[in-house]
Formats: sequence, C-alpha cells, structure tokens
Amino acid sequence: MNKYLSECGICSRREADRLAEAGRITVNGAAAFVGMSVCESDEIVVDGKLIKPQKKKQVLLAVNKPKGVVCTTARFKGEQNIVDMVQYPTRIYPIGRLDKDSEGLILMTNDGEIVNKISRSRNNHEKEYVVTVNKQVTEKFLDQMRNGVEILNTVTKPCVCKKTGNREFHIILTQGLNRQIRRMCEVCGYRVENLKRIRIMNIRLGNIPLGHFRNVTEKERMELEQLCNRTEKG
Repeated sequence: MNKYLSECGICSRREADRLAEAGRITVNGAAAFVGMSVCESDEIVVDGKLIKPQKKKQVLLAVNKPKGVVCTTARFKGEQNIVDMVQYPTRIYPIGRLDKDSEGLILMTNDGEIVNKISRSRNNHEKEYVVTVNKQVTEKFLDQMRNGVEILNTVTKPCVCKKTGNREFHIILTQGLNRQIRRMCEVCGYRVENLKRIRIMNIRLGNIPLGHFRNVTEKERMELEQLCNRTEKG
C-alpha cells in the first residue's frame, strides 16, 4: 500500500505507514494497516479523499553503458547490472543486450509496448558500432565482414562496414546474434580490443558521458516507432 500511494504521488512510503497507523487510510471501507497489499481496483481513501490511480509515466532512456556492466535486471555476486548503475527512481529494464565487455548505447524503459515493437523488428533494424581491432584493417577483411561470415551455424547478413582508422572500423548490423561482431572478427583472423555501440535505429549515443543517460525526446520516440512499424512490415 505504501508503495502504491507513493507512486500515485500522495506521500512517501514512510508517511503512508504513519497515516495507516493513525487510522487515516481505509481500503474498501476497512481500516488499512502497515504492510497491507492493495491493487488498482481497491477503493483507497486517505483523509476522506478517494485515491485514483495515475497513468504510469512512460520512460525511455538512452544510456551509455561502460565495460563491465551487465545488461540484466538480475543481480549476481561481484557484478554490477545496468539497473543498479542507472539508479532510476522507477522500475525500468534494458531493451535487448550489450555484452559485458562492450560499451555504448543501450535503451532502457518501463514501457512494454515499445519493447514489443523493437523486439518484433529486431531482425531488420540498424545498430551501428565503432570497433578497434588488434591489427591493421585491410580491404580484404572489410569485404569478408560485408559479405557475410559463418558463425553459430549460420552466415551473417550482408552489412555496411567501412574503415575509419588504421585499426578501427564502423559496422552497421541488422542482426543480433550472440557476440556477433567479436565472432565475425575472430573468423577473419582479428581480435576485438574495443567495441562501442553508437546508434540504435534513429537514437544516437552522441555526447552522453560514460555511465550516464538522457531521456529520449518525444520526436525521437515517434521516429523510433515509425521505423519499427516499417521494418516489421518489411
């Protein structure tokens, strides 16, 4: 009950407990008590005022994940997860994954609808990465990456891949195979030294500091949903 009243913006959890102890809250006409469980269909009255549930605020964040942080809501001893790192005041969770050894953009939300839209289109939407490898990037290597590499009992889809430095390249994938870029590079005789995701569809990492986040704008969100609808149909 105290959590529910806090989420409705009525008071803090501690204050809700004090109000219950003082007999100032009723649930379905009966006196409330500390630790009581409630649901939205219950009639909750505080100081004679009927509390109506507020529509949940939709959250969509662009987060710059550092290396070493795992993209899960689960907690494992000795590891930091993305939820604990962000410490957002309401419950949110990551959309998709970015492996522990990689850094960069990951989206987080409390909105199951946008998760479903992105998930349904995940085999078509673009994700862009900057990759540093252990030796010089050659045209032969780029061609191999562009044309498809055999990993995990399949051949990767053709992709955009261009050299941006002596040992650095940008790659745009429309797949999400497990540790895909690292596995592709390994087959081609390279080892990934640094991997950073800089874009998911129309959302860009930009200048978000490492370990920080920003709110996705309403314009970006609308564009994202349009792209999801387009790629799903395509």
